[in-house]
Formats: sequence, structure tokens, C-alpha cells
Amino acid sequence: MDMLLENKNVVVYGAGGAVGGAVARGFAREGARVFLTGRNAERVGTVAKEISAGGGAVETAVVDALDEESVAGHLDAVVADVGRIDVSFNAIGISPRGLQGIPFTDLPVENFMRPITTYAQAHFVIAKSAARHMIPQKSGVILMHTPEPARVSLPLVGGMSVGWAAMEALNRALSAEWAQHGVRSVCLRTTGMVDTPTIDVVYGLHADAMGISTDQVTAAMTAMTHRKRPTALAELVSVATFLASDQAAAMTGTVANLTGGIIVD
Repeated sequence: MDMLLENKNVVVYGAGGAVGGAVARGFAREGARVFLTGRNAERVGTVAKEISAGGGAVETAVVDALDEESVAGHLDAVVADVGRIDVSFNAIGISPRGLQGIPFTDLPVENFMRPITTYAQAHFVIAKSAARHMIPQKSGVILMHTPEPARVSLPLVGGMSVGWAAMEALNRALSAEWAQHGVRSVCLRTTGMVDTPTIDVVYGLHADAMGISTDQVTAAMTAMTHRKRPTALAELVSVATFLASDQAAAMTGTVANLTGGIIVD
């Protein structure tokens, strides 16, 4: 059976995190050569060792996703080495501490703005840098990931929801400019994923703010879905792998809705 991403070169940003690492492993299982980046060399290296142990082709680099020179320099080196970039997946995240679980009336302006500026800048820098190589080769896929507050209104999320909504707007704009040149842009939207450590922190902040337990927050969020369970990390990986492949060639400028019914279209 042919692998979905055989002979594809994939760059993953934030590869040391739960989402970036899981998607990188999924890409490698489907035959991609993966280039893992992040600011923490040790965490990225751990993911690389797992991929290498499974027979995957992997390389690592320390890259600051907010720094255009850092991102562009790394991509130039990758293209010089392997000839092309087929997929770019940005999974960077920022700590929710000081940003979530705080009423707007008590939230400092700088804390409100931080996720908006960080996510918008990182995703623009990465997409712009990738497109410089993808447009001339007339093919490529740019992927990003948002949780459900990008679309549905939830309290105490601070500027995070605005930042995630900006990512989805950017996704549409990238497609409007670049799909005609063969470069697709697709966002994957999930619920909070309970099998990632970040969501434990997020739900803990919300629980403290509301005076209830973390389990109660988790139960309330789960009850909002049609199937009464949140998105699993493995489910995100499966869809990301499909979207990165040529089988999803008609999908661009859109959001793959993996919220299990929290959001219905």
C-alpha cells in the first residue's frame, strides 16, 4: 500500500510540543522526510529520536518562528539540501498562564494582545517564507491548527480566541493569493484535546476562575460535543496527514472541522 506522503519534504514548527510532535510522527509514518524545528532543542530532539527509531527520515534545527530571518534561513538550507518543501505545519503555542481564566475587566492590555500578535506574526512569517519556495515549484501545503474558541464564544479565554480567529482569517487570505499558484492553505480546528498537557493547564485556570473542579470544566466542555467526547490527538494527526497529501488537492482556504459537533456548519 502506498504511503500518503511518500517522497514529501515536510517542515514542522513547534515540533517539541504535543501537537507538533504527534503530527510529525504521523507524517513520518506516511513516508515524509520531516524537518523538525522549535526553540527547545532537547524536546525537538526527543521527537526526532522516536521518528528515527521507527525508521523515519528526520532532521532537526533550532528555529524561532517569530524571526523571519531564522525561518527563511532554515528553509533556504532545507531547499539547498533536498530541493523542495512540500508541506509546512505550524504548531507553535504559548503558555496560557496570565492570559486565560481572567475576566476582560482584569486582563492587562499587553496580556490581551500577546496571543494576537504572537500567533499572527508567527503564522505570517512561516507562511510567507514557505510560499517563497512553494510558488516557484507550483505546489505546496500550508497547515495550521486552532481550537474551537476561534469560532465559538467562550468566556475567560482572553485574547486567545481573537488570535485563533485571526489565524483562520489569515488561512483564507493565503489561499486567496496563493492557491492559483498551486499552494494550498488549510486550518484544522479541534476541541481542546485532553490527551495534551496544555489543556490540563487551561482547564485548571478556568476551574480556578469559576470556583469549580478541573473535572467539572472537562465534563462541561465534553457535553457540548455531539458525540460527548473531545477530539483525540490521534484524530487530529489522521486528518492532518490526509490534508497534507495530494488526495486533499481540492481543499484550500477552509477549516477542517474536527470539533465533534461543538461547531456545526
